[in-house]
Amino acid sequence: MSEQRSEFALGWKVLVAGLIGVACGASPIPFNTIGFVLAPLKEEYGWSYAQTSLGATIYGIVGALLAPYFGSLADRHGVRKVAMLSTLAFGLIFAAIGIIPASIFAFYMMWFLVGLVGIGSTPVTWSRAVNMWFYKNRGLALGILLVGTSISALVVPKVAVWAISHWGWRGMYPTVALFPLLLALPVAWFWFREPRPEETPPEITAGSGLAGVNLTEALKDRRFWTIWLSIACVALAYGGAHIHMPEIIKQHGMGTAEGASIMGMIGLALMAGRVITGWLLDRVWAPLVCLPILLIPALACCWLMGIGTDRQTVYIAAFMLGFAAGAESDLIAYLASRYFGMAHYGKIYGMLYMPFGLASAISPVLYGRVRDVTGSYDQMLYAAMFLFAAGAALLVTLGRYPVFGGKEAEA
Repeated sequence: MSEQRSEFALGWKVLVAGLIGVACGASPIPFNTIGFVLAPLKEEYGWSYAQTSLGATIYGIVGALLAPYFGSLADRHGVRKVAMLSTLAFGLIFAAIGIIPASIFAFYMMWFLVGLVGIGSTPVTWSRAVNMWFYKNRGLALGILLVGTSISALVVPKVAVWAISHWGWRGMYPTVALFPLLLALPVAWFWFREPRPEETPPEITAGSGLAGVNLTEALKDRRFWTIWLSIACVALAYGGAHIHMPEIIKQHGMGTAEGASIMGMIGLALMAGRVITGWLLDRVWAPLVCLPILLIPALACCWLMGIGTDRQTVYIAAFMLGFAAGAESDLIAYLASRYFGMAHYGKIYGMLYMPFGLASAISPVLYGRVRDVTGSYDQMLYAAMFLFAAGAALLVTLGRYPVFGGKEAEA
């Protein structure tokens, strides 16, 4: 049996469970729903776009700061327990947003709680198990895992719009919460686990343990901070564009239903970006793969400026942005494992997830603030063009993959 077939034959159940867990977790669901409550909350309570977007920012900041801690818990206590408990808590609290009183403080408090418990339902945990099942095909496996966020972008916005049309914005939250509670948890219960020693690829082991550096050593490595800054630049450019996309396309004459279709297009782009990028990462040096992919969305930002872009161009621009975002998500997990190994993957990935979470949290407020002050998103889209380019240029300076005590990360 070939190496590719043997890895997928052993780990396919874990990969499917992780894919569903990612799709139903606290990484994609909040960002695929909050854009559809911006207008209803402004109409009902008078909250500005920036004020409502701050809920996602609070979640993102709290979650990003806790990502290394949840990664450490997965390293110490096993990823299955952490992922499942966090998914359960996230589903319950997300549902409870629909019953809050008419108070922006209560709205913010619920998003704080989502960040407090939900970060363990993101790729911080699911990717650890997948990285331990796959080595030769790690890029492709991670790409398939992160297709979960693409599936979420395809399905969740349509469910959210349908729920809002029937029960208002309050009814949307418990409806969408059924995904983590009734889908992700049962599948994870039966299929999600770390490999036993005899199932672990030999390339990621060193003696009786896993190969790699510890967090202290990683923090002293220039490459860690290069990756950190690159992730921050790209997430700052993209995070707000994703959340505000329903409003951005309204400025080009499109309605709410088309907004859901555009989000679906982004979901397809995320899916393509993750799978294609993952496949390439197994064959080509990662920074070289991502150089053109992260430069393309700069053109998309240019096309989304103004008010007169035709529908076809808007769809293409949305696809380009989503494709780049899909590539970046692959990179966080892949670069963490290839440059720093698996011995302390949870902590290191958590630290690299931090800029993604922080920048993704800040970005929607920046987009919202620019919209509130200027009446359009053009100035922020202009800045995003340069942020995408900076993120691509930084990765080119990383150099070859290192070699650890075992066979992990051979160039």
